[in-house]
Amino acid sequence: MKRGNDVGKLEGKVAFVSGGSQGIGEQIALLFGREGASVAVLASLDLAKAETVAKRIRDAGGQASAHVADVRHPDEVARVVSKVSAAQGPIDILINSAGVFPPTPAANTPEDVYDKVMDINVKGTWNAICAIAPSMRARKTGWIVNISSVLGTMALANYAVYCASKAAVNMLTRSLAIEFGRDGVHVNCIAPGNTATPMNENLRTEAQYKGFVDMMGERTPSGRTYSLPEEMATMALYLSCSDSKPVHGAIVVMDEGFSLGV
Repeated sequence: MKRGNDVGKLEGKVAFVSGGSQGIGEQIALLFGREGASVAVLASLDLAKAETVAKRIRDAGGQASAHVADVRHPDEVARVVSKVSAAQGPIDILINSAGVFPPTPAANTPEDVYDKVMDINVKGTWNAICAIAPSMRARKTGWIVNISSVLGTMALANYAVYCASKAAVNMLTRSLAIEFGRDGVHVNCIAPGNTATPMNENLRTEAQYKGFVDMMGERTPSGRTYSLPEEMATMALYLSCSDSKPVHGAIVVMDEGFSLGV
């Protein structure tokens, strides 16, 4: 999409954004659309939510399509990838933003909750990469950006499974960066800290959590308790174009300094 005499950083590219119907994934999809990419917006269940984001991109003069798939199932992911590739062209950029964040206290977490966290956060990331990376490697070009969490680098009580899942995403990123690097495919990761998204709206707005939010604010070096999803999108853009040519296997922590200590 051209803006005056400018050409977007992603002009002519096809981007696939899982978890693209809300939060960080939504802002990445919108920014990529403004930067010229043809964007495939993937939601887990609600096609209407994905279509809302895709329509915003189209209304702004960009190109976008809406899709739904459960990333836990490789056949569903492969089906959508095939559809996108046929209609929009080979996928150049993969953003893995689908994820869940339930509490998982030890000895008090049902097995299906454990499985859901690991299967969406880790297996879902893996399934999308396995469906899309072979084409990138064959074409000797591609960008993969995984959305992890600062909790993949530090611990939080009662969220052990989430922490473990995001640590796994970090190591997937690093290992695959080595595996794919000689084929011209960049694999990197953004590890957001507290970010204002629908996933944590209740935490930010309900009075019962005020003490917890105030505590987080007191130990956040920047003084800003919550970053914006648009700021994560800006980093995703950098990691998805030639600007980041020397960057492979990076885990970019964007947490307002929260993980540095007290």
